[in-house]
Amino acid sequence: MRKWTAGLAGLGLLLLAGATGQPAQAAHTGPAVQTGSAVQTGSAADGEPAKVIRVGTTQAMDSMNPFLAVRLVSSSIHRWMYGFLTVPDPKSLQPSPDLAESWTTSPDGLTWTFKIRAAKWSDGQPITAEDAAWTFNKMLTDDGAKTANGPAVENFASVTASGQDLTIKLKTPQASMLDNPVPIMPKHVWEKVPDIAKYEAEEYPAVTSGPYIAVEHKKDQFVKLKANPSYWRGAPKIDELQVIFYDNPAASVVGLKKGDIDLIGRLSPPDFEALKGDDNLVQWNKQGRRATYLQINHGATTSDNKPIGDGHPALKDPKVRLALHHAIDKQKLVDEVQNGLAKPANGSIIPPMYKDFFWEAGGDKLIGFDLAKANQILDAAGYKKGADGIRTMPDGSKKLQWRFSIHTDAPIEEKLAEYLTGWLKDIGITLTTKRLDSSKFTEETGTTALFDIAISGWSVNPDPEEVLATHLCSRRPTASGEGGGTESFYCDPQFEALYQQQLKELDRPKRAEIIKQMSERLYTDAPVIALYYPNDLEGYRKDRIAKITPIPEEDGILYGGSGYWPFYTVEAVTKEDGAADDGGSNTGLIVGVAGGALVLGLAGLLLTRRRKGAADERE
Repeated sequence: MRKWTAGLAGLGLLLLAGATGQPAQAAHTGPAVQTGSAVQTGSAADGEPAKVIRVGTTQAMDSMNPFLAVRLVSSSIHRWMYGFLTVPDPKSLQPSPDLAESWTTSPDGLTWTFKIRAAKWSDGQPITAEDAAWTFNKMLTDDGAKTANGPAVENFASVTASGQDLTIKLKTPQASMLDNPVPIMPKHVWEKVPDIAKYEAEEYPAVTSGPYIAVEHKKDQFVKLKANPSYWRGAPKIDELQVIFYDNPAASVVGLKKGDIDLIGRLSPPDFEALKGDDNLVQWNKQGRRATYLQINHGATTSDNKPIGDGHPALKDPKVRLALHHAIDKQKLVDEVQNGLAKPANGSIIPPMYKDFFWEAGGDKLIGFDLAKANQILDAAGYKKGADGIRTMPDGSKKLQWRFSIHTDAPIEEKLAEYLTGWLKDIGITLTTKRLDSSKFTEETGTTALFDIAISGWSVNPDPEEVLATHLCSRRPTASGEGGGTESFYCDPQFEALYQQQLKELDRPKRAEIIKQMSERLYTDAPVIALYYPNDLEGYRKDRIAKITPIPEEDGILYGGSGYWPFYTVEAVTKEDGAADDGGSNTGLIVGVAGGALVLGLAGLLLTRRRKGAADERE
């Protein structure tokens, strides 16, 4: 394959813009089949047109293995595939029954018994408590299986099963027991896997218990899911759900406008605003569940406390991190990088959507934009400016020249880098942008620590324990690079103690206060620096999607929400509803970007480039 040069890029966009000129049709008629390098549709097995909805994302799966996957697109697809003990209620976001139809706890809060409902896996095998016990015990005994959700089982003393009863004994009481983020896996399938850490789960059809069954995955191109007729709530209202991976956010917007996809979430402000003026498109602008922040290499270590990586030594100094914080104008970033479609983050990495747990600094605790103060802090700490205006370490050993790691093909991150570079120059620090593809970015900022400052972020669940746990000592990788899932390489005794306190506190208001103290600790010690809370910006075609229910149902999120509800309830427009028929787009242009491949079905042209997977798309 050839790399995509500037000339080919122009040709590709011309083909993209002109390949489908027909009006949009109703629901895509027929399940997708793989023909060459394009995703196409055929007829349903019963002869009736199948209802197919296509979702576009600007991020590809990191793994089909739920034990390993950390990206937002991966966790979203796994929510559609697998059952959990509980799921967020679509109205209140409070824990509600899923595979566990009921539960009891002992008076001391140390023993939980879950009654697993009588349901079936998609291959017809019964779901039992043994499946849940195997899932959790695998995580307790296998470092590789801890990669995605390791802290979720750290407080488990033992897990046993008897028939449909699952018993979990805890080391200490745990307030978040009903918000466990681990999907339950089928023991009879997964116990045969020899090495979880190396298993990509590319066997289809997958055996699942959720609304959908994965039937095909082309790396960096698409995932195809079919409705699960055995799902205990009943099959979804559509027959097939396809997730198309785009490398270029602008191409995904064109795809939505042309009708190649039906919904796209996680839009940047410019791409969201590009949807204006089309009567067939619905713009979705709601409060989001994310925080965007800077990850600081403050002296990374492995889980056995051995130094790792090559972070700049100045960033180990809390005074330097404080000066960096003062040098960031968050309101300007909201206004000029996010086009006003965000809220400045002057506090926690938990967004204001979750009012009970949200913390915001005020008064003397507020670290505001103040370049003069930032310079004063650095002067007083002994970081002197040289003749070139660049500061050096107090011992004169090294200049303050830092790298800012961002993703390739990420215009928002490029713009953010421009502002940060200018502000840091004003305080005597040189910042150089380092662009990485998604896989390399994840490796360098989460495992090898080959960075100084990096863009990052997280989608926060209704119970924020998981995002807080990404800053625990235990989330640091082992010396061999396994386990982990850290967002900061942080290991702070004060933060650890607060984490354990909130874990045991069963009184919700009291627990919320402890969590706010944890947020304050992150804010003042600055292993991460929260920048802003982006709005949830999405768009969908109302000539394709008849109905979709957000989560929470009132002013909630569609793609990337904290549950499967939107894509379980989604309904497709049919021809009977009066939508126009597209004479050929089902077998026409379907766009997907595959490890750099822009798939153009009509033209038969394959152009390669690197994919984008932004850090703020982690969960």
